[in-house]
Order: sequence, then C-alpha cells, then structure tokens
Amino acid sequence: MAGKIITVTSGKGGVGKTTTTANIGVALASRGRKVVVVDADIGLRNLDVVMGLENRVVYNLIHVVRGVASAERALIRDKRVPGLMLLAADQHSDKDDVDPEEMKDVCDQLRAFADFILVDSPAGIEQGFRNALAPADEVLLVTTPEVSAVRDADRVIGLVEASGKPAPRLVLNRIKPELVARGDMMSTEDVLDILRIHIIGIVPEDGDIVAATNRGEPVTLKRGSRAGQAYHNIAARLDGEDLPFMNLELPPTSLLDRLSHLFNLGGSGGTT
Repeated sequence: MAGKIITVTSGKGGVGKTTTTANIGVALASRGRKVVVVDADIGLRNLDVVMGLENRVVYNLIHVVRGVASAERALIRDKRVPGLMLLAADQHSDKDDVDPEEMKDVCDQLRAFADFILVDSPAGIEQGFRNALAPADEVLLVTTPEVSAVRDADRVIGLVEASGKPAPRLVLNRIKPELVARGDMMSTEDVLDILRIHIIGIVPEDGDIVAATNRGEPVTLKRGSRAGQAYHNIAARLDGEDLPFMNLELPPTSLLDRLSHLFNLGGSGGTT
C-alpha cells in the first residue's frame, strides 16, 4: 500500500478546514478505504476533538518525530468507522519543533498503512503551513465565499504553486443559496473567477455541523445532512468517481409565497 498524501489548507482561519479534513476522512473510510488523518496544527490540536477522539490520545506527531513511538503505534483507530485512524498533534509543543523534512518522513511512514493520508494544515502561511505542505501529493484549499477569505486563498494558491506542488483543488464551504440569490454572498462562479482553480466540492451551510462538531461526531455520520452528503461527494471524487455537484439553487417561489412576502413587507401596524 502506498497512500496518497493530501494536505487540506486555507489562508484564513475559521473557514472550516479542520471540519473538512475530519469529514472527508470519515467519508473515504466509509467507502472502504484506509485513511489516516494527521493533525499538523502543533500547539493547538483540534482535530482529535472534532473527531471525538481526544480522550484516547497517548502518542502524537512529536513523539513520532522524536522516535519515542513508531508511526503505527501512535495511530488512534476510530471504532465507529473501520479503517479510519488519527495521528494527533502535540498541544504542548510549537510548530517550529518540526521541520518540513521531518513531516515528510512521518507521512512517508504512514503511506504503508493507508490509501489516503489527510494532513490538516494550520491556517496562515508560516512554519506550520510549510510543514503541512512539504509531503503533499495533492492540496485541497478550503475557503468560504467571503472577500477576505478568498483573497487569502488566492495568496495560498501562489505559495503552493511556487513550492512546485500541483495547483490546489477548491472546497467552497458554507454556501448559503438564499444569500447568493439576493446578491449578498459571492456565488461559486464569482469565487472561481478570482481563484482560477478546479473545484472539487461545494458544501452548503448546515446547522447540523455545529451540533455534530460539539458532540465529536463528524456530520458525515449523520443521515440526511446536506453538508454530510457534500463531503461524501468530495470523497467519491478523490476516489476517482465523476459525480455532478449538488443543486444548491433555491426552488422557485409560488405565487402565494410571493404575495405573502409582499404583504409582510407592508406591515400590519401591530406591535413587535
């Protein structure tokens, strides 16, 4: 087995990169693939919490780098999803405690245990980003349709390409069709016009994500979640399938709905 290493990154923090990493990992493992998710955000360590595995962490990435534990011994196996494993970060170390060559060595060791190794990169473009990028065979870039997030994503694309890696593929997160329809949010086409990279997934805003994250249960484990289905579709594309994108357009409103909206705009003169 010679696993593919995919680094999941972003320019701006808070765009859902760690949630994306966890959910794609679950989705790939649900397809029968062996998957290792690696938390490269040394000093913070959030991936284990998002996945609900924080109480099972014994060894971490720093232990593997320093030879305290082998890569295989440090892996935490998710009992809910066969084939899914986590290599946690060390929250008591610093990103400068690992260099790009050491990260490449650790990830190369993990190739023997998985079909896919997903590396959760820290936000920003400092040492942690360089560490996470070094072993990548492929890069996924997560952004939300906000001007500041897209601007930062554009800068990351330049850094990825300057490093000699292939251009990232885009995961557009937290799309709200109703805001796009009103012109209050950038559309998928707007974002692609700026970034000029291929898109691999569009994830709609979904209240289930917050609740699932707080419970340590990736939303891909929940039936009926639109965001969960979007992550499953991304996993299928990473696994070689050619799937159409979800239809996120708002359904046309009926005459009754439009009349109701007009009357509501007029107001009733009552108290609020």
